Amino acid sequence: MLADEAPGERLVMPDQQHTRRADLVDLLTRTQRAFVRDLGAVLEEEGTTVDQWRVLRALAAEERSMGELAAALEIPHPTLTRIVDGLVDSAFLYRSQSGEDRRKVSVHVSELGLAKLDRLEALAVAHERALADRLGPDAVDGLADLLRDLL
Repeated sequence: MLADEAPGERLVMPDQQHTRRADLVDLLTRTQRAFVRDLGAVLEEEGTTVDQWRVLRALAAEERSMGELAAALEIPHPTLTRIVDGLVDSAFLYRSQSGEDRRKVSVHVSELGLAKLDRLEALAVAHERALADRLGPDAVDGLADLLRDLL
């Protein structure tokens, strides 16, 4: 124990703080990838990817242009276009031109898309419930609060 340390406390050197921050980035990245991988396996039961589910959820909440949707979901435009094209081809989404600005195209969820989203939401809720069963609901709620604070 160093002279500046309280019993049971350890001083963190500056290079250790840098490593701890790098560890946090690594932990968050690995956790996000594992969570998406596991949720993706669950959503695959409905033949849907996590990004397709996210697009359906975002559009069910409100009509958006492609640019607004890309910004809200942090998905690059070319990737989003491929996702939306697939969902349009499956009749889960449809596009319409803005009456105010013909250059602006809005994307909407169809009735079929809403039915699909209901099934996907049930799978996602069950997936999150399994996590809460493993970690405890308070831990999951606390984690969600911490992550929201980071955004």
